[in-house]
Amino acid sequence: MLKRHEVEILLKAGHSKVEVTHLTGVSLRSVNRIAEEAPVVHVDDAAEREKRRIGRPSKVKNFQKFIVAILEENPDLPSLEILRRVREAGYSGGKTALYALVGSLRPKGIKPLVRFEGLPGEFSQHDFGQVDIEFLSGAIRRIHFYASRLKYSRYICVSVVKDETVESLVRNLAEHLNRWGGVPLLCVFDRPKTVALKWRRNGEVTEWNPVFAYAMLEMGIGVELCWPHRPQEKGTVENLVGFVKSSFFKVRRFHDEEDLQQQLTEWHHEVNHERPCRATGVLPVVRLTEESARLRP
Repeated sequence: MLKRHEVEILLKAGHSKVEVTHLTGVSLRSVNRIAEEAPVVHVDDAAEREKRRIGRPSKVKNFQKFIVAILEENPDLPSLEILRRVREAGYSGGKTALYALVGSLRPKGIKPLVRFEGLPGEFSQHDFGQVDIEFLSGAIRRIHFYASRLKYSRYICVSVVKDETVESLVRNLAEHLNRWGGVPLLCVFDRPKTVALKWRRNGEVTEWNPVFAYAMLEMGIGVELCWPHRPQEKGTVENLVGFVKSSFFKVRRFHDEEDLQQQLTEWHHEVNHERPCRATGVLPVVRLTEESARLRP
């Protein structure tokens, strides 16, 4: 349901159905169907399956482990050849069901890094980070922080948080969106337990954190997730945390937590209003003026 919500957001923003298929990985047939249906008002996948009578027993499910073993040995093996091998193993069902299962299990290609650069108002990235700080008194404290950045303008917001729970994520995300003055089409997240609880090998989330999911629905946010151990896809999210550490926490000295908060306020003004972004050569606040017109309420 949260993926359907993302499709709805992109369609409302004026993307063509083919573009939505490319951006979300959802088939064109499904995009066409979602476009004709009522807006998503809940994210209870189990209730929706029951309502639509989705999930009747399938013969092919009994061969899932066998198919997984085949794909682990040869990820690019054609589906027709997989069908032949599974039938030799005793499968008597249709090819459509098997092809659908193979498609859900086959590892997906890595998304290009340019995907995350985006147009004004299209993407933002969000992640938790932590760093150990030694105050001038000699006391050492582990600081948790939540960082957000608009991809087009590079306008950044960072908040010190007490923990990395879903409540901290939702509260600080809402605060950062409020600072920007609006919501981009898609928010790109790392894949912590605060976001996704379970997922398949191919990256499809099978169970969202319910608090996170309902908050995204309430705020009208389309969600994109990054995979761990895929630097080409996830690199920019990790670089956001690394940038905050290297340009603030690790180059400044702090008397105490109050001094840290004061310096963080000053640093926000410096990186957004005084220092041109290395990637664009332009002050983030200048590009934010262009981007803010494309942010949604």
